[in-house]
Amino acid sequence: MKIKFARPAPPTSGVLVLLAGEGGKLGPFATEIDRATDGQIARAMKAAGFEGKREKVLDIVAPAGLKLDRIVVVGAGKPGELAAADLEMIGGAAMGAVASGTAKDAAIAVDIDTGDAVKAEEAAALIASGALLRSYSFDKYKSKATREKGARKTPPKALTVMTAATVAAARKAFAPLDAIGGGVALARDLVNEPANVLDPVAFAKQAKALEKLGVEVEILEPKQLEKLGMRALLAVGQGSANESRVAVMMWNGGKKKDKPVAFIGKGVTFDTGGISIKPAGGMQDMKGDMGGAACVTGLMHALAARKAKVNAVGVIGLVENMPDGNAQRPGDIVTSMSGQTIEIQNTDAEGRLVLADILWYAQDRFKPQFMVNLATLTGAILVALGKEHAGLFSNNDALADRLFASGAATREKVWRMPLGPEYDKLIDSDFADMKNVGGRNAGSITAGQFLQRFVNDTPWAHLDVAGTAMDSPKTAISQSWASGWGVRLLNHLVAEHYEK
Repeated sequence: MKIKFARPAPPTSGVLVLLAGEGGKLGPFATEIDRATDGQIARAMKAAGFEGKREKVLDIVAPAGLKLDRIVVVGAGKPGELAAADLEMIGGAAMGAVASGTAKDAAIAVDIDTGDAVKAEEAAALIASGALLRSYSFDKYKSKATREKGARKTPPKALTVMTAATVAAARKAFAPLDAIGGGVALARDLVNEPANVLDPVAFAKQAKALEKLGVEVEILEPKQLEKLGMRALLAVGQGSANESRVAVMMWNGGKKKDKPVAFIGKGVTFDTGGISIKPAGGMQDMKGDMGGAACVTGLMHALAARKAKVNAVGVIGLVENMPDGNAQRPGDIVTSMSGQTIEIQNTDAEGRLVLADILWYAQDRFKPQFMVNLATLTGAILVALGKEHAGLFSNNDALADRLFASGAATREKVWRMPLGPEYDKLIDSDFADMKNVGGRNAGSITAGQFLQRFVNDTPWAHLDVAGTAMDSPKTAISQSWASGWGVRLLNHLVAEHYEK
C-alpha cells in the first residue's frame, strides 16, 4: 500500500476517514465536510449513538454531493490525552474499516487536537503507521480465485494522510515508522511461512538478505558450529534432514568504539518435540517456534532501514527438531560451548539448548552492553500470563525497567517474573552440570534459570514470547496469526536509551 501525505482537501473518490473526539466532536476539516453535506454526517453520528470513543467506527454511505463511496468516522477519544501508541491504534482501526469495502484508494483527515504531547506531523505519521501495520496480510499461498473471494478485506492500493502540518515534516516523521513497519512485516512473514518452505537454511538466506540494507551477515554452518563447540545447539537439529545454521547480523551505525547491544533469538523452524514428541493436536502451530529469531531479524531490518545510530548485533540459532534415528534421546548428555554439560531429560525442552550456545557465543565474542533474548520457550508462561504479556526475566534491574517502560509505550507489554537460587537448584543434575528441565512447577522460571547460566555478568533479559509471537490476541494494528511482536518494543528500547 502506497502512503502519501497532503494538505486537507476534499477527495474525489474512494473512502474518506474522519476522526471524531469524545462526544462526537469533529475537527475543523471534518466540520467543513459535514457542512458540505448539510449536516448529514453529524445526524448519522447522532442517530447511531456514536460518541467518538477511541477506535470505535461508524461507516456511512457518502451523502449526495460528495464524489466518494463512503465516509468512515473513527473515534479518537480525548484527543489531548493521546499517546503515540493510541494514534497508531486509531490508524489501524481506520484501515480496518476502509478495507471492509472495495475502494482502491482512501484518505484520512488528521485534524484532531493532540495537545502538547504530540505534534501535528507526528500525529499524521503515527496514524499512517497504524494503517500500514493493519494493512498487512499473508495470502501468498492462496489461489487467485480464493484471494478474490476475500477481496472485500483487501486494503486500498493508495492511502492519503491529510494533515495541517507541512507535508515535508509529516514525511520526515513517517520515515522511521515506515522502516519499523517493514521490520514488523518481515517478522510476521517469517512466522507465517510453513516449515516446508522456511527450514533453517532458507531462514539463514532471509537473514543474509539484510546485507542490502548495510547489515553485515555471517552464516555459520555445522562444521563451523562444531569447531566453536556449539554441541547443545547441534544436538537439537541432529535428527533433521535439514542442516542447522547460526546467523550473525551486525549493524554498525554507532561509533566504532561503542560496545554493541545484542539481541538473541530462538529459531526452531519446526518443533515436533523430538523423541519426547508433542501431541498431534495443534502441532501445526509449531512452525511458529522461531518467533524469537523472526523478531530479531525484523528488528535488525528496522534498525538498518532507519539508519539507527547504534551498534547492534543479532544472533539467531536456526534448527529443526525432528525424531529420526539420529535424534538426541532423553538421558543423553551434551557439552555446550561454555564447557558446561547438560543432561537431556526432555527433548521438547530444546529451545534453551539452542539459546545456551548462542548466548555464550554473543557475550564472549561481542562483549555487548546488554543481551536480550527472545524465545517461544514455554507453555508455562501462557499458564502464568496468558497472551497479553510476554514473560520478562532479567539479572539487571535497570534493563528490566527499561523493557517494561518500552512495553507500556508500544503496547507490547512485558511482566517481570522472578529468578533466584531457590529455583536454580531445580535444574541441578545427578549426572551432569545441569538438566534441561526442572519439573512441572515453575516451568518458565526454571527455563530462565537455565539460560542465566550462560550469560556470565553481562546485563541480560529473557523474553518468553510463547503467548505473544503467534496466535496472539488481535488488535487494531495486527490481525495476523503472526504478530511480529517485539520489533516495536525493542526498537523503542534502543531509540530511547542506546542511540547517541
